[in-house]
Amino acid sequence: MHRDRDIRLLFTTRSIRLFAYGFLSIVLALYLEAIGLSKVHIGLLLTLTLLGDAVVTLWITTSADRIGRRRMLVLGALLMVLSGVVFLLTSNFTLLVVAAIVGVISPSGNEIGPFLSLEQASLSQKLPDGKRTKVFAWYNLAGSFSTALGALAGGWLSQALVAGGLSPLQSYKAVLLGYAFAGGLIGLLFLLVSPAVEVAPAPAKATGPSDIPAGEGSSPAPNPASRFGLHKSKKTVFRLSALFALDAFAGGFVIQSLIVYWFHLRFGMDTGLLGTLFFGANLLAGISALLASRIASKIGLIRTMVFTHLPSNVLLCLVPLMPFTWLAVVVLLLRFSISQMDVPTRQSYTMAVVEPDERSAASGITAIARSLGASVSPALSGLLLSVAGLMSLPFLIGGGLKIVYDLLLYRSFVKSKVPDEAPLPK
Repeated sequence: MHRDRDIRLLFTTRSIRLFAYGFLSIVLALYLEAIGLSKVHIGLLLTLTLLGDAVVTLWITTSADRIGRRRMLVLGALLMVLSGVVFLLTSNFTLLVVAAIVGVISPSGNEIGPFLSLEQASLSQKLPDGKRTKVFAWYNLAGSFSTALGALAGGWLSQALVAGGLSPLQSYKAVLLGYAFAGGLIGLLFLLVSPAVEVAPAPAKATGPSDIPAGEGSSPAPNPASRFGLHKSKKTVFRLSALFALDAFAGGFVIQSLIVYWFHLRFGMDTGLLGTLFFGANLLAGISALLASRIASKIGLIRTMVFTHLPSNVLLCLVPLMPFTWLAVVVLLLRFSISQMDVPTRQSYTMAVVEPDERSAASGITAIARSLGASVSPALSGLLLSVAGLMSLPFLIGGGLKIVYDLLLYRSFVKSKVPDEAPLPK
């Protein structure tokens, strides 16, 4: 069946892509330092990477249901190749900025670009409401495991190449080459996805909805009242987007590349140990995401998002307060063990509260809000890391703002109900 084949393909592209993101995240900041960029310039470049991602994602995701999800996924893969190649071939800051803005490169090890939004919309096209959160949990588990393996591979490959006689800079370039190759591979896989992932056509008056297979035929005419691909759900999506932007702004202070850099500066950890650390961290994050669907079936999506996110953010604030390397590592791992339970529930909630023909746009707009929110804070974090006495502040600011986000989200949406939830607790 096309459905099962497409789901397997989308899980595969997700896994390869997140492996590449984790692979690069371990060495990205170290590579930028090795080619001569200052801490301030590193933070600025990572900010512009996220800002450019927001612009590219906005255009691709709001056009995808009209132009075609598969075509836009292939375009995103080509932009991933472009950014990897440019970063590999030049140390010119201006050219790196252009590649960061136009291309797709992940400074965090997490999703970036239009892929997540379009893949989620495509999966939702094929899934009943009651199965969406569970499938999204497995989808995130696949991504987290792949990020973990990528981080392990990137860190130890760099270490092994240096031990074999290459310079650190040459070892980082080998990782960048692997990143560009992964972009080309997922582009080829997207070509194999069937037309069934596209938006289903509007049914003719004489035909019942059940008579038209999902995803076949041409896309429906755009809703005349739509804006940015939304119509009925504009207010809800924009409210969620504002909150997600706050969460991402907070998270931008502690993206994975900067946490790697902080551990390197604070405790002198090498790339092999850092790769192992983030292998374990992302592995725990993936398992936590898988548990989310079970918890959500008992207490609801919003409660699961908030009640698991709050303690993880307290732990985030505690990381820089630890006096020893092993204590900081333990607290960070504890944080990752519960930090991703909100991700599949957040994604499922967004898909549940909008109409089917709004899903690409809704997922894209909320993802863009997150990218815009996260785009400023890495530059601020870079400034703080450049001052010895302020190196701990990114963790404290990021964790504190994330706690504020959790409280606002709970207040705004806890009384809401979506189709695939169990009855809310009284």
